[in-house]
Amino acid sequence: MKKFLLISLFSLFAAIGAQAQKYALIDTEYILKNIPAYERANEQLNQQSKRWQSEIDELSEEAKNLYKNYQSESMFLSDEQRHQREEDILKLEQQAAELRNLYFGPTGELYKKRESLMAPIQEEIYNAVKEICEVKGYSMVIDRASAASIIYASPKIDISNDVLTKLGY
Repeated sequence: MKKFLLISLFSLFAAIGAQAQKYALIDTEYILKNIPAYERANEQLNQQSKRWQSEIDELSEEAKNLYKNYQSESMFLSDEQRHQREEDILKLEQQAAELRNLYFGPTGELYKKRESLMAPIQEEIYNAVKEICEVKGYSMVIDRASAASIIYASPKIDISNDVLTKLGY
């Protein structure tokens, strides 16, 4: 009986505590779309990405051309010449693969550049959300853009516009 009473009291206090918490939502995609610095950073990343991709494409194209030439001339080449051409083709293909990894790999230049450009914007958003939470007493803020399990959320608890206002947009 004591256990039942103790569990009931604990459940009651937990339910009261849970109801006292305030929650809010933000939509980071919406916020980021309304920040001009984010759009500029994205444009810079896209331009740099295109430059790097064209550099890789040039090497790949050069390797393809060498291979085509090799195929058409292979009957007339000595074993040593064939071997040398094959090595040249492989070197170009490896260079292209190394550049692709250097620029677009998991810790590549694009990732580093994105981090350097986006980190200040994300930090600014985080600080604005934190200040709003402290002022309005929110216990938790959920990002609608990344929380795929949210089926419905009342627009009343969405503070995305408050964050943009706090950021000056």
